Amino acid sequence: MPWNISDYPASMKNFEPLLRKKMIDMANAMVANGYEEDQAIPIAISQAKEWFENADAEEKRALEKEANPQKDDTHEISGNPDLLDEDVEVFFNDEKWAVKTVKAERADQLFDTKAEAVKRAKEIAANKGTQVVQYTKDGNKQ
Repeated sequence: MPWNISDYPASMKNFEPLLRKKMIDMANAMVANGYEEDQAIPIAISQAKEWFENADAEEKRALEKEANPQKDDTHEISGNPDLLDEDVEVFFNDEKWAVKTVKAERADQLFDTKAEAVKRAKEIAANKGTQVVQYTKDGNKQ
């Protein structure tokens, strides 16, 4: 069920309006892409909070100017909801540490250090309720 500014999940209630707007838009897009509501809501909350922390003033102003999310908004279909149940791997590849969901076509992000990669992998896995699988630099599973 899509949401709007006046009808949204209770778990989004206590957030500031601009952040809530981003959460609603993200959750609606995820549901349109095939995610179940009980998966989309916590992921949208987490990702919107991360966006809000990292967005500059210009990005936030642009979001304020955008129309409020509506229940009948269309969203580009992308991604793969089947990957939600897959673990997240951390492995060394081409002089970088990669974070990738098992069965995904490409890495989510690349990092200079394993510690950074593991931190990001744990965030992704926590959002999905899956595990992190770490590999050593030479490719052995830890």
